[in-house]
Amino acid sequence: MKKIKVSMDYRKIDAGLATALKDVKEPGKNALVVFIHTEHPPNATETAFLEKLGVKIGPEERKVFTATLSANEVAELSDQSWVKYLKLSRKLRPLSNPAIINFLLNI
Repeated sequence: MKKIKVSMDYRKIDAGLATALKDVKEPGKNALVVFIHTEHPPNATETAFLEKLGVKIGPEERKVFTATLSANEVAELSDQSWVKYLKLSRKLRPLSNPAIINFLLNI
């Protein structure tokens, strides 16, 4: 296992992402789908930083973005003062329990 090149601010990393980072074999390979929560809509410099990582920035002002990142890029982002939180995206499963579906439909 190779080491991540930059320091990681684990205070900004959720538990799922921290666990996934421990299992990364190639820190430079884009393999982690991550939600990036920022303190405010990014300014021009912050937008350029995000775009360099492949994050799509639309015209609307947002504070949450999704990107597929390497462990090194996650570490780099965690070190930015304007990044509030990084969270691992999880695959959602369809509801399959009929009792839960009925309950949700009758709320």
